[in-house]
Amino acid sequence: MRKNYFLLGLAALSFTGIAFQHVENGMIESFNSKAHRNQNGSPAGRTGAPGEVTCATSSCHTGSTQAGTTENVFSVRSGVTVVTSYTPGASYNVTLQLASDPAKKGFQAVALDASNNMAGTFTGQAVGGTAVVSSGGRQYANHTGASNESIENTVWIWTWVAPATNVGDVTFYVASNKTNNSNTSAGDVIYLSQYIIGSTADNFELTKEESNFKAGYNAESNDVVMDFSSLTSGEMFFNLVDANGRSVFTYDLGKSQIGNNHASIKVPSDLRNGIYFVNVFVNNKPMSAKILVQK
Repeated sequence: MRKNYFLLGLAALSFTGIAFQHVENGMIESFNSKAHRNQNGSPAGRTGAPGEVTCATSSCHTGSTQAGTTENVFSVRSGVTVVTSYTPGASYNVTLQLASDPAKKGFQAVALDASNNMAGTFTGQAVGGTAVVSSGGRQYANHTGASNESIENTVWIWTWVAPATNVGDVTFYVASNKTNNSNTSAGDVIYLSQYIIGSTADNFELTKEESNFKAGYNAESNDVVMDFSSLTSGEMFFNLVDANGRSVFTYDLGKSQIGNNHASIKVPSDLRNGIYFVNVFVNNKPMSAKILVQK
């Protein structure tokens, strides 16, 4: 009797097995149809950037790959202003929208320098329907499960903090996915595009001279002290960079005032002795000075 029950159990499992699904890396695979759906963002490395594949070449989708120049509506913004160049260490909002606005859609993006290294850092935005995954020293902005349908979100937004130092041109590699919502891997279209953002670092010294920006280090209080003049009132942001170009400390300074400004920022107590670069931004316009930390 036990043997019969066992055989009946195997038969039931075999019959219902067609509904089983395998979930790995956010990709759902139905054994009966081999359908792939990445509703919570693509696996890392699918932008078509140097050394990467795309969703169409990695068996996730078996549709065609096309140029995305007109389909991918991409911008980098400082506030509401679209920019074509970045200030080292400044923060920007990156937006992406599909021109055709399909019922189901997805994307992945990465920002690389000329040596194909990650340029700056990404942070996802819940309101913008984006999340970030990391792999191989690169960060990737992705859609989320709540933002791959038109009724939920039409514009993806994420934050990009530009490299702390001038790395030259930065290229954003974008791969978007326009799906037919058939719950299979077939019939979808991948759109690839690239966007180059230049650097404003060449203007650093001119801006510094115009603002009379001065900075120094007070070892007794462990403060960085700054004095400068400003022609406008705006949001101020402090970024301390070490001699290797790494950002080691950031701080929101609040609002500047028109005319002379003075600020004193206490830096981390474990900050090592050495040469540092003080970068202060007023409405993303840079001022810079070199200091020596000697405790």
